[in-house]
Amino acid sequence: MSILTSLEKSIATAVGALYGTTPEPEQIQLQKTKKEFRGHLTLVVFPLLKISHAAPPATAQAIASYLTEHEPLVSATEVVGGFLNLTIASGAWIALLDEIRHTQHYGHRSATAESPLVMVEYSSPNTNKPLHLGHVRNNLLGYSLSRILEANGNRVVKTNIVNDRGIHICKSMLAWQKWGEGITPEKASKKGDHLIGDFYVLFDKHFKAEVKELMSTGMTEDEAKEKSTLMAEAREMLRRWEQGDKEVRTLWQTMNEWVYAGFDETYRMMGVRFDKIYYESETYLIGKDEVLRGLDEGLFVRDADGSVWADLTADGLDRKILLRADGTSVYMTQDIGTAKMRYKDYPIDKMIYVVGNEQNYHFQVLSLLLDKLGFAFGKGLTHFSYGMVELPEGKMKSREGTVVDADDLMEEMITTAREIANEMGRAKLMDKAEADEVARRVGLGSLKYFILKVDPRKNMTFNPKESIDFNGNTGSFIQYTYARIRSLLSKAEEAGYAIPDTLPADIEISDKEETLIQHIGEYADVVAEAGCTFSPALIANYSYDLVKEYNQFYHDFSVLKEENEALRSFRIALSQVVADTVQRSMGLLGIEMPERM
Repeated sequence: MSILTSLEKSIATAVGALYGTTPEPEQIQLQKTKKEFRGHLTLVVFPLLKISHAAPPATAQAIASYLTEHEPLVSATEVVGGFLNLTIASGAWIALLDEIRHTQHYGHRSATAESPLVMVEYSSPNTNKPLHLGHVRNNLLGYSLSRILEANGNRVVKTNIVNDRGIHICKSMLAWQKWGEGITPEKASKKGDHLIGDFYVLFDKHFKAEVKELMSTGMTEDEAKEKSTLMAEAREMLRRWEQGDKEVRTLWQTMNEWVYAGFDETYRMMGVRFDKIYYESETYLIGKDEVLRGLDEGLFVRDADGSVWADLTADGLDRKILLRADGTSVYMTQDIGTAKMRYKDYPIDKMIYVVGNEQNYHFQVLSLLLDKLGFAFGKGLTHFSYGMVELPEGKMKSREGTVVDADDLMEEMITTAREIANEMGRAKLMDKAEADEVARRVGLGSLKYFILKVDPRKNMTFNPKESIDFNGNTGSFIQYTYARIRSLLSKAEEAGYAIPDTLPADIEISDKEETLIQHIGEYADVVAEAGCTFSPALIANYSYDLVKEYNQFYHDFSVLKEENEALRSFRIALSQVVADTVQRSMGLLGIEMPERM
């Protein structure tokens, strides 16, 4: 039984003995004592006044007296108005530390065959460009959320929908046909996704030039875009693709294979994985059939130009196009088909889409359309809406080639980590292979932590220079503390310092050490809350607070030089549990920890 559970039970017994009525569980409110007061946990007395019919201080004092007499867990009390601050006996904290260090994967729950099955969709790239900084945030959030849900005892399927068809894909294909001169990734010595992205930018460059030329004849910008022969060719290519034109399909397949190879390389470097990948080219026809079924059933309408629409004005929304006049599909069509295919493939209990907040309306509409089409899961889908990520210079634009490429960003972070290690002289202590591995872990860990420590629902600005600072709330600071503890533990092992299976409960430990154990003990609650709120930021900031507490302890107290053998063993055990907890928590963020730095 945990300290918190034991205390709640004792408080319920105290109230029952004092006032003849046992309180409901929700009436016993315990919270962490504020730093300006002495104690570990604080009982909020106000919910109990309906039972005591006494003033808050009098009620708090009565409960304090009862606990002091009957509960060995409580070593001291302090009444502050309607709050009762409780100091927990040192022996209880030592026992908790023993319990945690002997519990494998403390704070995590294992899934069973009966556990809920949750599908998490993230990444969702287009095959007309490489992954960029916006995709980095998406992938890191989706992968971390999956790890957190697994740690909360769920079965999780990590999935990706690749947008491998559509007008944007045709733009890159058309540009390659016109100006590519048969170039391949091998000939260009370039990753396939980067090569195709270059042609997407090239299409936009020529399209803008054509629009500008047409406008010089007196057309408005909208008229010029409508008269563009280049855009007309792209639309015709899409029409031919949907009709199964062999030439277009062969080019499409070849160029997509180039992109997939590039994506796989980026995903490996980023450290994210998927259990199942869906492709829009395989799901859009299913969605199209569902839209046509809805049309036959009177759920949707066909306009005079042949386009199909959902009229959602009665639901407080607007009209949403589902099929264009030429019969080609839109994103919504594909998402309907993908949703149907997923629920056919898996007995999903919950579906979570990790997509930026710019698509809030899209998922509101998708949920409504699936429900109208008769799919029971329609109303239950969850859109994990996260904020946009920008640079200090502002927004990125794919068509103009002003994005921060994910590969370049990761390589830059690794290079920066290596340079810092060289400046500090630490790389001299390692061979090249180890130094490169440490630079990789620190560089990518800094990137992941900087992005994940921010509340996912907020927009954020990514600053590479700030992210890899070895001081403050950064991944590299946490990794450095972890490596320091591992070094300490290695020295303890070399010195032959053994830790008993059960630590003696009668040693005198400091307030700082008690606070540190209390913080470790909160890990399970943080993991549970992060799972409920879909917030990797809670895990990230918990990790930072924990290493900050440990560094203060390490500064104030000797560990290996402590002469009292029992106290030395306790501090080594405490260090070991901190390191394990940090590694476990950072693992939920997809961050690897270096054994030394």
